Amino acid sequence: MVFLVISMLVVTVLAVAVVGVVAVPAHRGGRDVLTAKGEAIAEDARRRASGVVRRPDARMP
Repeated sequence: MVFLVISMLVVTVLAVAVVGVVAVPAHRGGRDVLTAKGEAIAEDARRRASGVVRRPDARMP
């Protein structure tokens, strides 16, 4: 089990490193990280998420 957790952490660190090496310099260079379709999907998700408001006194059945 410990081996599984350590290997998952290693994979996560490698993924973050790849994003850091590829996406950050591209973004600083003025290129968009997402395509136009990806930007539209992200904006739609933000819009839908901001529309979801839960009342604090609402109880789940």
